[in-house]
Amino acid sequence: MQPVFEFIGGYWWLVFPLFGVLASVGSAWERGARRRHKRRLEVLHAKAELKAAQAAARGRTAYPVTGSVAQQLSDAPAAPAARDGHVSAPASQLERLFAAHDAVTARWLEYELDVAKLIAFPAMSDGRQPLTAAFLRAKKVADGLRPPTPKTKLTKAQLTEYRDAVTDYEVAFDVAERDARRIKDSGFTEVERKRLDTAKQLLTIAIDQAATPAERQLAYKRVREELDGLISLSDEAVVVLEKQVALELTAGGTDAEASVAPEPLRAPAPQPAPEPQRAPVPGAVHPGQTWPVPSRTTETAPGRIVRPKPRP
Repeated sequence: MQPVFEFIGGYWWLVFPLFGVLASVGSAWERGARRRHKRRLEVLHAKAELKAAQAAARGRTAYPVTGSVAQQLSDAPAAPAARDGHVSAPASQLERLFAAHDAVTARWLEYELDVAKLIAFPAMSDGRQPLTAAFLRAKKVADGLRPPTPKTKLTKAQLTEYRDAVTDYEVAFDVAERDARRIKDSGFTEVERKRLDTAKQLLTIAIDQAATPAERQLAYKRVREELDGLISLSDEAVVVLEKQVALELTAGGTDAEASVAPEPLRAPAPQPAPEPQRAPVPGAVHPGQTWPVPSRTTETAPGRIVRPKPRP
């Protein structure tokens, strides 16, 4: 024990930095525990709302009902008595569940198909994030339990299971969306964040009507290059982006073609009627014809008049 006491006596000052390190670790652990507790409370609260909504639908409300799911189901009439283990759920009740299911899917597709939102909130497309992975699992379960049509006959257990799946799907998406908007691109390095900023600027050029077709095509290729290895774009997102770029190019070409109006067709000039041909007059001089120059002989001297001799 003597060496231990000697070490402590010589390095007693290490207690202060160690105390600071332990304090920071403890505060970080406490913040993480609070976040986990908050998420657990949100899930429990949503499940409690679901149970209250089920009780209200059966006419046995035991405590007040609040929340989006309860609001959708509170007005639904009670299901009729089961027949052969199946119950024909009211069409309005399943339609409300379908509407809630489709609303969450539409909100998710806004992140999945919009490249600008994917760049701004990349965690929504990253399955390695725990909350995003939980949301994708809840989506798969809800899609698998969804009936084909609102008129499908379901058992009480099947209806309850689908209702629970829709609630979990909605809650998981809300939690994942809030977390993605909170962290944004903090999971990337400084160099990767610069690439994301560059891709965001190039994306505005690729869909800008004021840019030339060559500039838009070049910007689109640069966007794909900058996002390569950072964000995985789905095939549907690529198709939507290509349609946006092609739409801008088509619109620009149409405007340019419309600005050059074609010349109107002109009727051919009327040709003058041909003049009637006249019979040639003997000794007359026509246009283009030179006057005949008489030849002179030795018999007719200049200034001499020759008269014909009378015949006998």
